[in-house]
Amino acid sequence: MIKKELVRQSNFHLLFFQWWDQQVDFYTAFLHHLAQLVPEIYFAEMDPDLEKQEESVQMSIFTPLEWYLFGEDPDICLEKLKHCGAFQLCGKVFKSGETTYSCRDCAIDPTCVLCMDCFQNSVHKNHRYKMHTSTGGGFCDCGDIEAWKTGPFCVNHEPGRAGTIKENSRCPLNEEVIAQARKIFPSVIKYIVEMTIWEEEKELPPELQIRKKNERYFCVLFNDEHHSYDHVIYSLQRALDCELAEAQLHTTAIDREGRRAVKAGGYAACQEAKEDIKSHSENVSQHPLHVEVLHSEIMAHQKFALRLGSWMNKIMSYSSDFRQIFCQACLREEAGSQNPCLISRLMLWDAKLYKGARKILHELIFSSFFMEMEYKKLFAMEFVKYYKQLQKEYISDDHDRSISITALSVQMFTVPTLARHLIEEQNVISVITETLLEVLPEYLDRNNKFNFQGYSQDKLGRVYAVICDLKYILISKPTMWTERLRMQFLEGFRSFLKILTCMQGMEEIRRQVGQHIEVDPDWEAAIAIQMQLKNILLMFQEWCACDEELLLVAYKECHKAVMRCSTSFMSSSKTVVQLCGHSLETKSYKVSEDLVSIHLPLSRTLAGLHVRLSRLGAVSRLHEFVSFEDFQVEVLLEYPLRCLVLVAQVVAEMWRRNGLSLISQVFYYQDVKCREEMYDKDIIMLQIGASLMDPNKFLLLVLQRYELTEAFNKTIATKDQDLIKQYNTLIEEMLQVLIYIMGERYVPGVGNVTKEEVTMREIIHLLCIEPMPHSAIAKNLPENENNETGLENVINKVATFKKPGVSGHGVYELKDESLKDFNMYFYHYSKTQHSKAEHMQKKRRKQENKDEALPPPPLPEFCPAFSKVINLLNCDIMMYILRTVFERAIDTDSNLWTEGMLQMAFHILALGLLEEKQQLQKAPEEEVTFDFYHKASSLGSSAMNIQILLEKLKGIPQLEGQKDMITWLLQMFDTVKRLREKSCLIVATASGLESIKNDEITHDKEKAERKRKAEAARLHRQKIMAQMSALQKNFIETHKLMYDNASEMPGKEDSIMEEESTPAVSDYSRIALGPKRGPSVTEKEVLTCILCQEEQEVKIENNAMVLSACVQKSTALTQHRGKPIELSGETLDPLFMDPDLAYGTYTGSCGHVMHAVCWQKYFEAVQLSSQQRIHVDLFDLESGEYLCPLCKSLCNTVIPIIPLQPQKLNSENADVLAQLLTLAQWIQTVLARISGYNIRHAKGENPIPVFFTQGMGDSGFDFHSILNFGVQSLIKYSNSIKDMVILFATTIYRIGLKVPPDETDPRVPMLTWSTCAFTTQAIGKAPKKTGLDISKTYWEMKENLYSEHFKIGRYVYSNKHNGLKALMQFAVAQRITCPQVLIQKHLVRLLSGRVFSELLLCIILCICLLYYISGSVFH
Repeated sequence: MIKKELVRQSNFHLLFFQWWDQQVDFYTAFLHHLAQLVPEIYFAEMDPDLEKQEESVQMSIFTPLEWYLFGEDPDICLEKLKHCGAFQLCGKVFKSGETTYSCRDCAIDPTCVLCMDCFQNSVHKNHRYKMHTSTGGGFCDCGDIEAWKTGPFCVNHEPGRAGTIKENSRCPLNEEVIAQARKIFPSVIKYIVEMTIWEEEKELPPELQIRKKNERYFCVLFNDEHHSYDHVIYSLQRALDCELAEAQLHTTAIDREGRRAVKAGGYAACQEAKEDIKSHSENVSQHPLHVEVLHSEIMAHQKFALRLGSWMNKIMSYSSDFRQIFCQACLREEAGSQNPCLISRLMLWDAKLYKGARKILHELIFSSFFMEMEYKKLFAMEFVKYYKQLQKEYISDDHDRSISITALSVQMFTVPTLARHLIEEQNVISVITETLLEVLPEYLDRNNKFNFQGYSQDKLGRVYAVICDLKYILISKPTMWTERLRMQFLEGFRSFLKILTCMQGMEEIRRQVGQHIEVDPDWEAAIAIQMQLKNILLMFQEWCACDEELLLVAYKECHKAVMRCSTSFMSSSKTVVQLCGHSLETKSYKVSEDLVSIHLPLSRTLAGLHVRLSRLGAVSRLHEFVSFEDFQVEVLLEYPLRCLVLVAQVVAEMWRRNGLSLISQVFYYQDVKCREEMYDKDIIMLQIGASLMDPNKFLLLVLQRYELTEAFNKTIATKDQDLIKQYNTLIEEMLQVLIYIMGERYVPGVGNVTKEEVTMREIIHLLCIEPMPHSAIAKNLPENENNETGLENVINKVATFKKPGVSGHGVYELKDESLKDFNMYFYHYSKTQHSKAEHMQKKRRKQENKDEALPPPPLPEFCPAFSKVINLLNCDIMMYILRTVFERAIDTDSNLWTEGMLQMAFHILALGLLEEKQQLQKAPEEEVTFDFYHKASSLGSSAMNIQILLEKLKGIPQLEGQKDMITWLLQMFDTVKRLREKSCLIVATASGLESIKNDEITHDKEKAERKRKAEAARLHRQKIMAQMSALQKNFIETHKLMYDNASEMPGKEDSIMEEESTPAVSDYSRIALGPKRGPSVTEKEVLTCILCQEEQEVKIENNAMVLSACVQKSTALTQHRGKPIELSGETLDPLFMDPDLAYGTYTGSCGHVMHAVCWQKYFEAVQLSSQQRIHVDLFDLESGEYLCPLCKSLCNTVIPIIPLQPQKLNSENADVLAQLLTLAQWIQTVLARISGYNIRHAKGENPIPVFFTQGMGDSGFDFHSILNFGVQSLIKYSNSIKDMVILFATTIYRIGLKVPPDETDPRVPMLTWSTCAFTTQAIGKAPKKTGLDISKTYWEMKENLYSEHFKIGRYVYSNKHNGLKALMQFAVAQRITCPQVLIQKHLVRLLSGRVFSELLLCIILCICLLYYISGSVFH
């Protein structure tokens, strides 16, 4: 039976074979065959039987096609091809989420990856490797010899292995099969392309219209990345009136495949469904879903076209000949047609295709073009030809890059030979850079500079893909240069300079004076692009450095570009700066007044090229390309110098009104992610200026730009402490930059060092802060284009690994021999790191009984091009600066100096002495022209030289911490003096040794003296501690009873020292409540607004200051989790709390202070900004939500800061009242007062005070006066404070009851008391039992705050404390928001009924607290 079936099928296929063979035009016959079968097979689109469909398509189409291709049983032929062996290239296409491996030792670049099978069977599993999760779309590089330095093959794909095909061998296809493939493949490919890009919704191509047309249509919904999963489900339910399960099924299929038919029927019905879906999915911020109505036969043919593509993938996997025939057919252009080739048509249509179609077509490209190097090159050329259009369509598209045709660029641009070919033949660098300029025109301002204010994050994220392509094409440097490659690269470099020109000076800012900036400008986009370009800038510089001629021409082009961007500066007016007999004519400019930008990629690129010229020794040829007259070094260093001055002024808090955006930019400017191409290059550009300019003129320019000329010309007579602090900070920052210019030589090309030495120095200075784990060190090192830091190559030379202990992770500790390289003023240290490193090194030296001097380490020599930088050290103005700093430190009346400034001056002095010492030790005295010693020893215009000044500084008690450094400097002066007095190198060396011995003797004497002093100090401390211990014991014996009581209270130990240090006061001052309450002391409270940075004292007559806060419903204290809460805000009475504590209104604050006016302006600006943005905000502005300007916490209101008012009591009246009014009498009086109030309320009368004297005799104290004793009169707050109190109370009411705001509602005061109580309980973790133990709650709250203080830090504790304090003061002040009679009514309701009888004592305590907080009960 089976045999007969096989014979029947063979005969059936043979008939097809013969029929197709008889046709003159195979394409027409093939389409005729498909037109008959495909609509029938794929008829059931809504609920298909997939197994039946697959069986039918195999039987009716694929098997006959395979018979026609092979001329015999295809199973037999395919089995033969399968056993021919494996191919050299793996070519496995990765699915999303699949694990990939990259060898850090052998990969040419990080994009070279292996699949799991190839990795496990390769040599790389024993190397350093990284694991990644694929996003889909890439493929395994096993077998690609250009992707690996060593080990390109795994065991399965190694050439020469049994069962492996050699590179040039082919599977044994006979000529007949090849001829058939040449006939079939073009028709198959053409059908796939035509149906994939078919646009008509109702009609098929004429060749497929052989059947009678039916009237069956589908409403087809397409996937996008804008609408959420739930939104699509909702839209489908509303539009189709379907169940949730059906809508979810549709949505899942759409997300997976990219499209799905959601309704079948006539055209009108499908069109109606289409409009319904679009209307339900559209809103203000989103476009409607993409829906089309397609004829059922069009759907069938498009679905089969993708299935045919999968079949082609299978066939091509068996033979290289098949792949080549397929590629040839795809690249062939139709004669007489204007259309591009088939593969280009597919690429150009990619952005319009849905997800499923894209995946199939990309797999076709992977399995064909990318498996054949020759055709990969041809495909890459087609790709570059349409690159601009493809990238523009991708940027306009909403699908992920992983399913875009543009993602294939990495597969082509990272192949070294292919990248060279594309540069030479198609100028791909220019194509990419021009594309960048064409996709960003909307961000160019009138000056043709980028300005990314109001940018689209999604669009810029897609633009980064174009920048990545530039990185891919440059990732492998050429080893040999052809003339054409050099010419095309230079063309691309000039094009790239156009982008840098648009970035040079972009987003300029001006210092804000007077008022704080209202809204921080967008800064993230510019910094993000700078990060993206960092490695690209380095790669361009390295490419240029591969060829000397190329480097010089590139330098010339970059210099021209910088000069073109500096025309406005060169045309500005000039000013003359004079100091110390030297003068400089320079352009008038002040960073503190004029526009300045932190973005200077052109200047920094020029600095990088200059360093590489120095490294090649080609600076001497620079005049051949750029004349000295055109060079204008002062113009070149102007903008980097401005940038460094800006940083200094930000540190001096001169720009604090410009907000956080500038602080963030300065942070990234110096951060490891950006500094290599920002901060470091600015220092290098200043070193270039110092090497080419007269040193005195250079320092005059620096002083002028730092706006310190006046500060050094004359003594500034001012008592403004802020101005003095500002000047001192600027001087410190300037001296620090000068140290960097003269001392930072660890850049290849600036100093004679290697990259390994640079990395070692970075590691040394990181480990001088503290021992660090591997990850922390790597995080603080810059990465190159291959994401490598070079850490592993050098770490063991400078550090030893300490195995994990209790901490759970191992750390590296610095070797002792590396400590000599520590430089206290290492230019990559932050302020915190500098302080910590200095402290650690001084502590270490102290433990070793060494002096605490931290002089600079021996430095490498400058390269010849930078050798003149050292002349800064011994020029006149430098000596004047040092002398001025020292003289001011000696002058007791001067305040224009700091110890930090003095330290830097000592460091500069040490640099000069070490430089001269090194030169004298290497050469005879007569050959050494560097005369720092003589300049420092001369008197100059002062009566004292620097040595004398050092001697005087040594005797100042306030500078005890600098004594060791001063001693070291004086000894170094003697050493250099002795070296100067010798006439030859040998004698100089011997003298140096003798001086070292003398130094050691001196050190030994000082060491013994320090040891003696340390021992004396230790004995003194012991004596003091013994006296303190005796006093403590005596105190305990004297106050034994009080001590025992105190020791029983946990957590009070910390208060002992506070009590001991408090001045003795009367006992009454310690009583908080009652007739003998002590006087309350109010402290002056001065707060700083985070928006305008202005300080203001909190007073009742001043404008309000507020804390940003968030009011929200909370179930933090509920006793029954999960219990449903049914509330109606319109009818709820919040006076009585649910015994389950089911919910409450919690008020939290981040503790950041603002002026009420500043906050209102900020909130209005946020509203205006939100209206102008396209994307949806993360907070609800309509509900009053906003982000705190400082910490970005979510807020929805503000808490007014109410000043604490002193409470005054008449002690004599209090004593009388205490004698006459017992607790029982007080309770009786209160009950009678409530009863009287209720009677009058029942009669409809207004309650009035009633005198009640029962049990009081003739005391004269009436009911009114008893209850009103001690109550303060209403405080008159400013209108601003009143407005803020009402605003906060209304917000609590609105959120607490979920009703519209109504400040006249009588429930407003109840809600404010409720949130005060609930917030206190929530912070204090209230006891679980029902009832309100006020004293316990307060102490638990306080203990809780203190425990959080120790766990989280002072900052959190302080903010919670400030928020709670403001909330309590608000509870006092909020009585101004409602009539007094309303408060009286609430209190009477609270005290009446069974509540009073059941919880008498507890309620009495509540009354006391409420009485105290509210400050008023009855009048």
